[in-house]
Amino acid sequence: MKSFFRAFCRNKGGLMGLAVLALVSLLALCASWLYPDSPWDMVNAPYMPPMSEDALLGTDTLGRDIASGIAYGARVTLVLALISTAVSVLVGITVGAIAGFYGGKVDQVIVGFIELFQTIPGFFLAVVLVAILTPSIGTVIFAIALVSWPPLARLVRAEFMSMKHREFVEAAVLSGQSNLRIILTQILPNSLSPVIVSGSLMVASAILLESALSFLGLGDPNTMTWGYIIGASRSVLRDAWWMSVFPGIAILITVLAFNLVGEALNDALNPKLARKRTG
Repeated sequence: MKSFFRAFCRNKGGLMGLAVLALVSLLALCASWLYPDSPWDMVNAPYMPPMSEDALLGTDTLGRDIASGIAYGARVTLVLALISTAVSVLVGITVGAIAGFYGGKVDQVIVGFIELFQTIPGFFLAVVLVAILTPSIGTVIFAIALVSWPPLARLVRAEFMSMKHREFVEAAVLSGQSNLRIILTQILPNSLSPVIVSGSLMVASAILLESALSFLGLGDPNTMTWGYIIGASRSVLRDAWWMSVFPGIAILITVLAFNLVGEALNDALNPKLARKRTG
């Protein structure tokens, strides 16, 4: 662990990304303290430009504070992205582990199932699912998780296939350990490095996907998110640029921060690869 932390701390981009994520998380936690009023409340006149009185980042078409919406939207956006990523990681690990460990016909069936999902563009599948199931937080999480797990399942499958014939796994088989115990205690812990890196990048993808769905009007209409703010401003992009620019910057910075942290994790967990890249 000490070598991991030293390697991670050597990556300035990763530390910068971690600092940004800490600030965004702090903003989400302190949203109700910074802005006691609901982000849905009309607090000023509509179309107030940035740096106006009582409206740091301006107001929207209904006089709602953009800064308040971004603060409360950070909470919902982060929680939604983390939950959908956790679900997709759980499904991807389970499916990929079963396919990679057992192989044979089980692997063929599961790979065919994964390819079935991958033949359909993920964004369009998510749009169709949310539209059919009625937009809500639950359906958005379900849609994002459903389109995100196949690549991770392939990654876990490849890791399991490469490790199931290693000496320590064969020793566990000869000692009489059950398949489930071998999967959970022998192979999975040694396959977590790429899963952790992939998971951090999946959070960034989940934020982008949720924002795209909300922009199209397929997010939860009763929940304030960054994508919802941008979607509500699409008809006044020329007249009130701040309504879309500031939440767009929030999305950009947060997604970039997750990508930087993911790259730093990759370098820390794969030091040989990091040396090749810097050499």
